[in-house]
Parts: sequence; structure tokens; C-alpha cells
Amino acid sequence: MKADAVFEGGGARGIAFVGAIQAMEEEKVEWQRIAGTSAGAVIAALLASGYKSYEIRKHLSELDFSKLRGRTFMNRIPIIGSLLELMFNLGIYKNDYLEEWVDSLLLKKGIKTFADLPDGKLKVIASDVSNGKMLILPDDLVRYRMTPADLKVSTAVMMSASIPFFFRPVIWKSKDRNKSYILDGGLLSNFPIWIFDTPNPRFPTFGFRFVKDKVSIDPVIPTPLHLFKNIFKTMLQAHDLRHMNEATLERTIKIPIGDIHATDFKLNEEEIDFLFHSGYTSTKKFLAGWDFEQHKANRLERIEKGR
Repeated sequence: MKADAVFEGGGARGIAFVGAIQAMEEEKVEWQRIAGTSAGAVIAALLASGYKSYEIRKHLSELDFSKLRGRTFMNRIPIIGSLLELMFNLGIYKNDYLEEWVDSLLLKKGIKTFADLPDGKLKVIASDVSNGKMLILPDDLVRYRMTPADLKVSTAVMMSASIPFFFRPVIWKSKDRNKSYILDGGLLSNFPIWIFDTPNPRFPTFGFRFVKDKVSIDPVIPTPLHLFKNIFKTMLQAHDLRHMNEATLERTIKIPIGDIHATDFKLNEEEIDFLFHSGYTSTKKFLAGWDFEQHKANRLERIEKGR
């Protein structure tokens, strides 16, 4: 079966997508186009470059998640150091390690820039907070007088995964030397399930999305840093609870992630196994009841009713 895939943002919880991908591979699904935000962009980039689920799982198991928080000497100073980083660099941590890690894996498949991928194969969502616009990369490069050959896939992934305040924004210079500040795609579209939509699709678009039972935040806010953390915990987790319409629900694999947050970069083996198996079993259950022809009929019926 041919299909498109869209992966939600979700930070360290992205390991759940690997279990979902393995379940899809067992059903002989062939990915045509792939899109993602944040952690979803990492998985999407690796899939688009030709990696299989077992390879992605192996590389993730070898990844030092603690290095994703790119620390400087100021980060070693409790509270004050993080506030200084926010004041001078607009984010507590650097995000360079993610870019370097993704770049090293893509180069093994002969991929560096978007020009090295088939046209339309991969789309990465980011947010240009200087211009107040969503970025769909590489589609929107023309706005910056750039081409797919001008942007590394790993840089786009880093942009998409730069959680506000937690990571420094990516300062991006266009060909005309104008600067833009780029942050996490989840600010504007954490789950871009719409990105490949057509009125009468030839094959399905499957969405992969995390679900939580409730929003979990700290009840006590003693410092501005804690306030920032609560704001973005609320923002990211609220994405998991927002309403999805019937058409989206029909093609979305909902993956329970318990109490694991997007910024939990110190996952233990038990948590990693839980996420992987949650993705796998949720996808198997979904596919057991999936019928593409029925889905298309439902879409047409809703279009007719909307007229």
C-alpha cells in the first residue's frame, strides 16, 4: 500500500513513532511523501532519506539525549545562568547537537540539502517569528530568494525542533542578507495533517499523533523561568488535547504517551520501551480497522453535505 505520512511534534517522545513505523512496514506500506514538525521532522527526514524503522531505532538507542540540551558555562549556574542565557541568547540551551546528529545520519544516505531528495518527498514545518509566518520547507524557500540546494535538511529539522525559550532561535540569513528568527513549527502547526490533502486522493495520508489524558503543569511558579516552562508545557500539551474533526480522526493513529513530556530528554529504558510499544500497538490496532475506500466515501459525503 502506498501512503503519505505526517508526524506530530513531541520532542523526546519521538521514539513512539519508530514503533508505529515498524508496524506500518510489516503491513508493506510504501511512503510516498512525508512531513513533520519538531521530533516528527526528525523522523520524517530519516524516513525520507531511506532509513527503515530498525535502523532509526538503533541510532536513537545510541543517541546521547543529554547532549540535546546544548549547555554553555552559564547553564552551570543554577537559575541565574538560565535567565542570563534567555536574556542574551533568547533561549536556555543551544540546539546544535541535533543538527550535527541528523546531518551525520543523512550524509550516510547521500543526503545533505533538500535538492538531494526527490521533489516533494519531504516537508518540514517551522515558524518564522520575525515575519509572523509558518514555514513549509522547502516550499517557502522562494520567499527568501533561496532554492532547495541552499538549505541543509538537518538545519530545517533543527529549526522545526527549536522549542521557544528552551532552545535558542535559529538566526537565518536569506540571500539578500535579511535576518529571520526561526522557532519550533509547533507554534503554528504541530500536526500538519492537511499538508498533502486533495479532494480525491490516490492513496491515504496517515497522521501520527500523541495523546495525553490531561495537561500536567507545575502548580507552583516561584520564578520567571518556571513561568516560561509552564507556558510552554501548557502550549505543547494543549496541542495533544485539542479537538480533531471527524475527517482527521479517521486517518490518525493516536499514540498514548502517559506522563512523558516533550522536554523529557532523560528517558530511561522502561520509558523508551513503553513509547516504542505504544506506537507499535496503536498502529496495529488502527490498521486492523482501516478501509481506504470507506474513508474516501466518507470524505465525499462530507464535501457534499458542506455545499
